[in-house]
Amino acid sequence: MARESGRDAPNGNNFKTSRRRFLGSSGLAAIGAVIGGAMPLSRNDGGIPQAHAQAAPAATPPSAGAPAPAKGPQYLKYPGKHEGLVVLGERPLVAETPESLLDDDTTPIEKFYIRNNGQVPEETKDPDAWKITIDGEVNNGLEITLGELKSKHKAVTRRMVLECGGNGRSQFSPPARGNQWTNGGAGCAEWTGVPLADLLKKAGLKPSAKYTAHYAADLHLSGDASKPTISRGVRIEKAMDPNTMIVWGMNGQPLPNIHGGPVRLIVPGWTGSASQKWLTRITIRDREHDGPGMTEFSYRTPIKPMVPGGKADPANFRILESMPVRSIITNPANGAKFAAGTKELKLRGASWAGDLTVRQVDISSDFGASWQRATLEKPKNKYDWQRWTATLKLPSDGYFEIWARATDSKGAMQPHQAGFWNPQGYGGNAMHRIAVLVG
Repeated sequence: MARESGRDAPNGNNFKTSRRRFLGSSGLAAIGAVIGGAMPLSRNDGGIPQAHAQAAPAATPPSAGAPAPAKGPQYLKYPGKHEGLVVLGERPLVAETPESLLDDDTTPIEKFYIRNNGQVPEETKDPDAWKITIDGEVNNGLEITLGELKSKHKAVTRRMVLECGGNGRSQFSPPARGNQWTNGGAGCAEWTGVPLADLLKKAGLKPSAKYTAHYAADLHLSGDASKPTISRGVRIEKAMDPNTMIVWGMNGQPLPNIHGGPVRLIVPGWTGSASQKWLTRITIRDREHDGPGMTEFSYRTPIKPMVPGGKADPANFRILESMPVRSIITNPANGAKFAAGTKELKLRGASWAGDLTVRQVDISSDFGASWQRATLEKPKNKYDWQRWTATLKLPSDGYFEIWARATDSKGAMQPHQAGFWNPQGYGGNAMHRIAVLVG
């Protein structure tokens, strides 16, 4: 069932409330409000987040000495981008996409999330002259322009998920460092380019080749041109995956500058930080790369579970590679209100699982007491997300929470809450839940 056109107005009317953070009686900080629908989320004594849908109270003048009302989300104002994206950081620019804006089979460029680490470089005036260098543990170092890449190699197009490594970070308690992503640090675009393996084969990998190191043209926030903003890499096995690509096209258009144009890497299934934007060089190393973003706790999760909020030991951490299974409800939006007498809801969503596939998606409307299997569509190609649909019967008017839970091809299931706490909040994939009012 194709749904390529955008759906900016999911079923129901969203209540307008501020984006806030609540504290449960246990004293643990709560998950922030779901963006877009702007429903506040609170925790019960067990630490499990709950969605809430309720009519906004009538405004009353603030009393003397009362604290200022919580600041709502800051929406993005950027050329070519949807104004529903929520800004998580301004320097560098980071913005996520509300789940209800991810209702397209192919994520439109305007709705695709933004994650930068440094200053956005000026758009190049001659994209085909852009140069990419491959050096290091290779027999034949090479330098190729984007124009040569296009003319000398057969282009392929694949629809694949790109996901920030910190997606779901806001689910951790106590809070982890970094941008407080909910579920909006992900999108699924059609990428056009060539497999990285084609260039690596041409360069001739030496037996000593173990890891890649990626470099880019964006300037460090400090303004120091000698400092890479971020320089991550992947194991050679992943680099040789035919789905790991050097791309210059996004949804049939030239890759936009804000998304790494004119050329970037796409390393599907793994943390988005490996998919270097504004790519200039790939160095092949004989050991695990140790560039900025590769050491201590960066993009790493504990080997042995640690006490939440405790002191972390770098020796107990390993690199996060394949991203965990996740599902989101894309329609209706959190906070939707339906007419009295509504007897069923048509649900839509998306699910994905890093290097794996999604085995099933289940839906609950009674806080997990019972579950209903959703209809799961097949991916267009490997690393595409899997759309799902479900029809939910409603017993009456009133307040309902709808939970979505995905299970990957190896049997791993989304948890009720983010577990395995780590100081930078990677791997948070708690079930997505929305709240709706009927009547």
